[in-house]
Amino acid sequence: MEYTPRLKSKYKEEIRSTLKDKFQYKSIMQVPKLEKIAINQGVGGATTDKKLIENTITELTTITGQQAVASKSKKDISNFKLRKNMPIGVRVTLRDNIMYEFLDRLISVALPRIRDFKGINDKGFDGRGNYTLGITEQIIFPEINIDKINKIQGMDITFVTSAGNDVEALELLKQFGLPFKNQTPTNNG
Repeated sequence: MEYTPRLKSKYKEEIRSTLKDKFQYKSIMQVPKLEKIAINQGVGGATTDKKLIENTITELTTITGQQAVASKSKKDISNFKLRKNMPIGVRVTLRDNIMYEFLDRLISVALPRIRDFKGINDKGFDGRGNYTLGITEQIIFPEINIDKINKIQGMDITFVTSAGNDVEALELLKQFGLPFKNQTPTNNG
């Protein structure tokens, strides 16, 4: 029997039916799903230090379990000493089983390791059902050996869903277990 990630089977067995009932979809195929997770790291010092990009690629590949690639600049910017096609960042796109494995590690291991963690902000939605989460330190992932880190860097993690709006996407990500901050209703008067 083939291995299925825990969150993938949770989506098929629980989350789909919960969302179908909550939003009154006619078909199970209308229920939003997580399509991909895109992870991006900008490497500001890469214009002066070429080794920085290689180290960041290695770190992101270790964290995600999938080979990361360098992002190149699109134009020359003299103030930043930047030439066209210079590597200035690192990115990777996760889909299917690797995506669910990464999401599971992010929720259960990495996010709880953030200092003074009170939940993630629900303001990162783009209006089309996609959510972007910023992380300030890559050392929250247990795969990273802190002794081998040259520079602490952050990353942007974008969850791309098939949801048509932010309300459905928020509910989908909550069902997966992303720890959003508890919203307290405000009383005016």
